[in-house]
Amino acid sequence: MKTATKINQGKTYAMDALAFDLKRLTKSDRTGSRQTQADRARMAQAMAQDLKNSGFRLPSAKSLKPKHIERLVRDWQKQGISTGVLKNRMSTLRWWAKSINKASVVHRTNDAYGIERRSTSDVNKGQRLNLDKVAKLPCARMQLAVRMAAAFGLRIEEALKFQPRLADKGDKIALKPSWTKGGRYREIPVLTDRHRALLNEVRDTVGDASLIPDEKTYIEHRKAFEYQTLKAGMTNLHGLRHNYAQWRYKALTGLRCPKDGGEATKRLSAADKQADRDARLTIAEELGHSRLDVTKAYLG
Repeated sequence: MKTATKINQGKTYAMDALAFDLKRLTKSDRTGSRQTQADRARMAQAMAQDLKNSGFRLPSAKSLKPKHIERLVRDWQKQGISTGVLKNRMSTLRWWAKSINKASVVHRTNDAYGIERRSTSDVNKGQRLNLDKVAKLPCARMQLAVRMAAAFGLRIEEALKFQPRLADKGDKIALKPSWTKGGRYREIPVLTDRHRALLNEVRDTVGDASLIPDEKTYIEHRKAFEYQTLKAGMTNLHGLRHNYAQWRYKALTGLRCPKDGGEATKRLSAADKQADRDARLTIAEELGHSRLDVTKAYLG
């Protein structure tokens, strides 16, 4: 059996054949952002350990079978793992299966494993930008990152890694795959004078760099950013993406979305239903999602 020695906080232990093989697979796959790659590698190693703890000794990653997946899911559910985390782990399992040309060993839907769908609550999670709270952040880069997230519906990672020299195309911004979740290149239109002024301010502040200070790594600055935003009373930055989606929906359709007090889709006229669908497709792309149904969480 292949083994490798791993050192962790002064302790040494053997990495078994499966963990060694999964490490090789994750290192060879550069799709997605660095954070996505790191998360994938971490989850794959945790799965190898979980299988080992359950008594399975897989000689390689190619040995994955349906019984292994079913055991992993059953054990995770017993541990009370949240639905969101379960879905992330299932994505990594599907990546693993696809990487070894055995995609069929994992069911195509999570329903088959009894993983419930996330609730699409009627509660509006949209949050408007609070400039008083933004002003409490200790540096211009942090303040601009929050404002960029609000103005363009960016994830925080995307906002922090944003480089105007590479992304600002005049009438749109173009996000590099290495900045985005899932490594999806995407474009977002620059629609207002306020957007243009913000991009100019970012460029004036960072020049050819990003919103991460030169002396810090992304991880270091992300941790400092999260601490400072919480300290400033910002507890739901993802709500800025919800607000962007709802603003875009109204701009595209002339209507308020259901989450913002508008009519349910089923009550719309035929013409408005078509406008609703077209708007959702546009918004899904701008937010970096590949599925239309994801917009229900933002728009209702």
